[in-house]
Amino acid sequence: MVRAQAEPVTLAALVSLSGLHANTLREHLDGLSRMGLVERHSAKPRGRGRPAALYQATDNDLEPMPEYAGLAAALAATIHRTSSAPSDDAADAGLEWGRDLARARGAAPSRSEVVARREVVALLEELGFAPRTDSRVSTVRLTRCPLLEAAYRYPEIVCAVHRGLTQGALAAYGGDPDNVELIPFAEPGACLLHLTADSAG
Repeated sequence: MVRAQAEPVTLAALVSLSGLHANTLREHLDGLSRMGLVERHSAKPRGRGRPAALYQATDNDLEPMPEYAGLAAALAATIHRTSSAPSDDAADAGLEWGRDLARARGAAPSRSEVVARREVVALLEELGFAPRTDSRVSTVRLTRCPLLEAAYRYPEIVCAVHRGLTQGALAAYGGDPDNVELIPFAEPGACLLHLTADSAG
């Protein structure tokens, strides 16, 4: 979302664009800043009070450390070789991971399905998936994969983990995980993630 802005943007503007609570966005922005993906600086003073903080994406791309990418590939290979239901086992692992990630970010069930979906998209952005979505957050284009090489080799495992991750996080934020459908490599340069029943094929 920050990367899509042509100019540095305020927290208030991001709240308006995303529909997320300011505290939630601030936590995500702090995380992206620690990862070197977002810079924060102050706007020029206007009258009294503290100048607004401006956020801008850096030129850095989030790439997994080679050893972690290698570890992911090794784990996927092990599941592929030893599991009688590799896709199901991978999805279960992703489900737990998604719940843990959401809880670590202070997830609380939302009364709005749209807000819950926006929280998940914000999490996916923080994880490096570069999500692009519509206004209802019903269909999400994942334009980057942090584990692309492993996903090409073991799509039924790596993509199942990512589907489970989305389901676990969505459930933690109060959304309906049963509506999640992930279509790997659905179009050039992107996977498609459906978060609502009417967006799924």
